[in-house]
Amino acid sequence: MAKVLIQREMAVRGLSEEVDVDSAGTFAMVDYPASAGSVRAMARRQLDLADHKAKQLTGQMAQEADVLIVMEERHRRSIFVNWPRTIRKTLLLSELSGDHAEIEDPYGGEQWQYDEAAQIIEAYVTAGMPRLLKRLNVTAERECREEHP
Repeated sequence: MAKVLIQREMAVRGLSEEVDVDSAGTFAMVDYPASAGSVRAMARRQLDLADHKAKQLTGQMAQEADVLIVMEERHRRSIFVNWPRTIRKTLLLSELSGDHAEIEDPYGGEQWQYDEAAQIIEAYVTAGMPRLLKRLNVTAERECREEHP
């Protein structure tokens, strides 16, 4: 869910071609589709997860990423244990907005739990976008045009 929400925010800012957003798990069920609850929660936001297939985070992916965004501290610990040099670029999604909160995975839960997680993720993505863009050292085209008409 975070991937497509971040992609949407990048697209709104004209950064789809400049910023590559991907999703990989620290405990992924490789090649599994997105859960039905996630698909429904994103469809309500006109976002499509139908083609999503889970993949496992690899060392190469971790090294090449500019930022690794996780939902829970156990994800950050797993990344640290496997690739300690990547810890400086590994953040909880909530930290991008100045908070420090974990977002529990609703996997296997009721639809309301997916909807609640989606709402929390969406709020953190929106609030954290300025800090994420700064960390990625990119300037949104829309913001540039507004500042320099």
